[in-house]
Amino acid sequence: MAKKDSKKDIAVPALGFGGMLRWTWTQLTSMRTALFLLLLLAVAAVPGSLFPQRSVNPEQVTTYLTNKPTTGEWLDRFQLFDVYSSVWFSAIYLLLFISLIGCILPRVKKHAQALRTPPPRTPSRLNRLPQNGTIQIQPASESGLSDGEIVERAAKLLKKRGYRSEARPEGSSPSVGAERGYTREIGNLLFHISLVGLLASVGIGGAFGYNGQRLLVEGDTFVNSLVSYDAFTPGTWFQEDSLDPYSVKLEKFNVTFDRESTTHFGQPIDFTAEVETRRNPNAEPEKETIRVNHPLRIDGADMYLVGNGYTPVVTVRDGDGNIAFSGSVVSVPQDGMYTSLMVIKVPDAKPEQLGFQGFLLPTAMTDETGFSISGDPNAINPQLQLNSYYGDLGLDDGMPQNVYVLETDELTELNSRELEAGGIVLGAGQTYELPDGKGSISFDGLKRFIGVDIAYDPSKRPVAVFAALSLLGLGISLFTPRRRAWVRIKTSVDGSGREERVIEYGLLARGEDHGLEAEAKELRELLEQQWPAVERAGV
Repeated sequence: MAKKDSKKDIAVPALGFGGMLRWTWTQLTSMRTALFLLLLLAVAAVPGSLFPQRSVNPEQVTTYLTNKPTTGEWLDRFQLFDVYSSVWFSAIYLLLFISLIGCILPRVKKHAQALRTPPPRTPSRLNRLPQNGTIQIQPASESGLSDGEIVERAAKLLKKRGYRSEARPEGSSPSVGAERGYTREIGNLLFHISLVGLLASVGIGGAFGYNGQRLLVEGDTFVNSLVSYDAFTPGTWFQEDSLDPYSVKLEKFNVTFDRESTTHFGQPIDFTAEVETRRNPNAEPEKETIRVNHPLRIDGADMYLVGNGYTPVVTVRDGDGNIAFSGSVVSVPQDGMYTSLMVIKVPDAKPEQLGFQGFLLPTAMTDETGFSISGDPNAINPQLQLNSYYGDLGLDDGMPQNVYVLETDELTELNSRELEAGGIVLGAGQTYELPDGKGSISFDGLKRFIGVDIAYDPSKRPVAVFAALSLLGLGISLFTPRRRAWVRIKTSVDGSGREERVIEYGLLARGEDHGLEAEAKELRELLEQQWPAVERAGV
């Protein structure tokens, strides 16, 4: 006879749409998922340091796409040149944000319930706790204190020690239940809430903030508008009308050089930019200074001093005798003596466009080999040494060019050391006539310029506040012990009919607590001080 199978098929009910949503929410808001998303966010940020980012250096992205068109196209499809604003990075960031909130809310609710819950009931055998002891005291007939009064005093004593206590005077053995360390969980919650606030603040700062750069020549004024920036990187949700209408005028830039040291002679030791600011067009001007690591803070934005150099004031006349260019030309320092590379492009010159490139020597002198160098970073004997070119500068086709680079492949050389005309050497106030009637160039004077980085981050203060709160919460959660304590009064009659009364106490730590023994000793001393007529007995 065949054995009948006792097992029957079990019908598993379908979750349904609502059940599936609850299951998904449970999985998303688990601590394990939050930790996984945090790790995933760190991994997702790695491509941002491996590939150039458009928000930081769009020129490098363009170069990468030109040099590696196939690879670059696929990388661009996956938004690897825009990692921190990509869909997948934003999705991880948002899921982590939701997961942390989902983890925190139930814990907040549970802890709020725990704060309203009385301390746990008194164990029947306190002598089984890690720290315990007994103190024999006078009977009620001799001391005049009832068990209930002792329990009430013990509860107050424990409350002064930071315990949340509850007196239980009823029953044959009145007792006190007490617990401390609730602030440990509060610190833990504060840390996680601050982490959420930190993530939200960083996201808000990235969305509404901006960063820009500008070169300012002495006498120039920067007005906080998009057209005034040399480079500008806006946040995702940045709006142009959110720019505050302040202005900054560079009046003078001072550099202090080392003149005493033999090993560091000529090196700069201090930079000070004297500026005049207006908070709005109708505001009164204010005198301010910008120094290294001491930015100008104006209307929530920080203006940092990040570079400096010289700007020769040059006038170029074309072959027709007309002024084709007049103004300051930024030169880029190449060494500690401020030997500076400079380029001048004159697309308005007639009949041929003109170009110049060469060096500015703040203090021109000749070394042992006869080579011209700058002997001092201060402008003691400024001199321009230039080569000149004519032809099509390539500016009319609309393709962007680097203002500090002169493309000479399509140009004809007018002046250089290799040509009979030689190079152009100009001192301050001098003029040089170009060969073949192409025009002239004059060195009219010398000014200084500064490079400033302007950053607006609305999340700066919230980030600082949440970072401080997270550290505070972490410190509270790490250094606050969680302890429970009980005190009980027992009264008995010995063989001779004499009444005996004993205070019994016990302590328990929730977790590892190396200070529990010291806490027990201090509690015993306090109990003995409360009742001086104690007969020394017990453990």
